[in-house]
Amino acid sequence: MCALYPRLPWASPGRQALVRRLSGARPAVAQRSSGGRSVGGDRYSAPVSTPPPNPPPGPLPEKPGTPGTPEASAASAASAAASWSDGLRFAFGTLTVLPVTVRRWDRGAARTGMSVAPVAGLAVGVLAAATGLLLLVLGAGPLLAAVASAAVPAVLTRGLHLDGLADTADGLGSGKPAEDALRIMKQSDIGPFGVITLLFVLLTQVAALAQAYGDSWGRGVLAAVVSATVGRLALTLAARAGVPGARAEGLGAVVAGVVSVRAAVAVAVAVTALAAAAGALLGVYGVLGAVLAVLLACAAAESLLRRCVRRFGGVTGDVFGALEETAVTVALVAFCLFA
Repeated sequence: MCALYPRLPWASPGRQALVRRLSGARPAVAQRSSGGRSVGGDRYSAPVSTPPPNPPPGPLPEKPGTPGTPEASAASAASAAASWSDGLRFAFGTLTVLPVTVRRWDRGAARTGMSVAPVAGLAVGVLAAATGLLLLVLGAGPLLAAVASAAVPAVLTRGLHLDGLADTADGLGSGKPAEDALRIMKQSDIGPFGVITLLFVLLTQVAALAQAYGDSWGRGVLAAVVSATVGRLALTLAARAGVPGARAEGLGAVVAGVVSVRAAVAVAVAVTALAAAAGALLGVYGVLGAVLAVLLACAAAESLLRRCVRRFGGVTGDVFGALEETAVTVALVAFCLFA
């Protein structure tokens, strides 16, 4: 109704206002756009948005880093390579004196490092066997070659494993509670139990290596390499999940429980298979001796590990050293008896 009044010539502005008041209509208000702000209407109104254009037909391009893309695969491969590199550095940097820089000192690097610990043992065993073989070539006898093959691992590890063996023997032989035994193990001096244990272990290693070199050069080389590798396999098994650390600090706290049980078993199977393949160079009895050396060494180390966990409440760096030397000694004796 009010919309018709502007067209009538007699409809004055006053009459138009009266009609609007009677009809309840609101006066028309002119609006203009001001960047989304209305004048005289709503205080703010949403600006009109233009819908995006339809995407082109076909699959959408994948963003860099999306799983399945070449960039993601390359990044994953680089990350895995860096992890293995850090693990090898951890293994060689903590288990040997070889000039290797440890770039990471955390449980992630320790997990890979303890998994590849037998690789560090293999390197030590090869150097020990090469030294003994060199002396034999130069005209030395089996005893001198055996002494050299036993001394090289001690030098390459700064004697830390032997020191751990002595400290663990002192702790186990003290008969004191766990806290007191751990304090004894941390002292720099060596007690009578440690001295006796060191003496007999080194004599046994030298005697076994001398017998192996006396039988044949190949048997001595194989005994040195296999025993050193199995000694570090004992560390992998001792670092498996479920084995606690006795202290809140030190090497034992870093590596305790970092290796999954499945990974530890896989490493043990791989080392056993490689030892059997190496023993095949000596025939059927070589295979038997190598396999028995691995199994008996792991069994002896496991027995000592359980004893230490019950006695000390977990593992320490000294316990790892004792496990390594125990496994090496048992492997050498078993190799000489059965290979």
